[in-house]
Amino acid sequence: MRKSLRLTALLSAVALAVAVSGCSDSGGSSSGGGGPLEMDTMTVAALPLADNVAVYLAQKHGFFEDEGLKVQIRPVQQSTQAIPALVKGDVNAIAGANYVSFLQANDKGTIKLSVLAEGASLTSHFMDVLVMPGSDIRTPRDLEGKKVAVNLLNNVQTLTLNAILKANNVNAAQVDYVQVPFSQMASALERGQVDAIHAVEPFTTDIQKKLGARVAVDGGSEPVTNLPISGFVTTRDFTQKNPKTAAAFQRAIFAAQQLATTDREPVEQALPGYTKIDGRVAAVITLPGYPSTLTTNRMQRVVDLMTVAGMLKQKTDLKPVLFQARPPS
Repeated sequence: MRKSLRLTALLSAVALAVAVSGCSDSGGSSSGGGGPLEMDTMTVAALPLADNVAVYLAQKHGFFEDEGLKVQIRPVQQSTQAIPALVKGDVNAIAGANYVSFLQANDKGTIKLSVLAEGASLTSHFMDVLVMPGSDIRTPRDLEGKKVAVNLLNNVQTLTLNAILKANNVNAAQVDYVQVPFSQMASALERGQVDAIHAVEPFTTDIQKKLGARVAVDGGSEPVTNLPISGFVTTRDFTQKNPKTAAAFQRAIFAAQQLATTDREPVEQALPGYTKIDGRVAAVITLPGYPSTLTTNRMQRVVDLMTVAGMLKQKTDLKPVLFQARPPS
């Protein structure tokens, strides 16, 4: 069974990679033809989220190995914490990087961003605004004047929630966002340090189970349904110097994303190992979308939302940002 799934995922991913590489809508960095990889070992910083399960699946199911690549995973609590290490070359890629923070870093010139693969797209209830059972917060409008915890300020959480608030005629400027790591949100909510938390799976289901917290706002509702929210990123310097290695990593991630899309069981099995959640919680959490292609059209939605929200100084040209590998010659 495992071999069959692995073969199916690999064949699908390779076909997708070849197809995507020929798309004219999202050209970018390119890889060379065949031949040995420039480097056969990569260090990847990864968050304890369902967003980046593909890096763990690719490692467990041998997709990296099939590409002649060894990947060392280094856990981090916030993707932006790994930016200095990425710039220095201490890590070669970041898994589960929220696009907002990294597109802003690219806009400011902190890094020259290269997106290797999408990690997750927003589904209904993958991110939710949770409150304690007795809270009077029941609608988006009730968030006005309230303290809402987010993992990072001015990131994908605030971007998407603000878009939902705007769609519901709520003044987002009246919401007091407070930065709280995902791992500490349950405690902050229980102690009354915040009125609500904007959490993501697997934390949302775990917090609902432990605290009896309830959903006040579906964080994956319109107008942000299916929005790309995180991905596997590196620097343009890395992809330009190591195009074959980057392409090998991308193919392995595409294969893992395809596996995650077609079979939930491997995802459920992987999550407890790096998120520390109970296996019973992993079996019932809401999963995000796991795109196995990389196209401008999807990513443009993020750039457009950020531009309207004033989160970018200038509209990002995605052509050099999205890494597109050429098929081996």
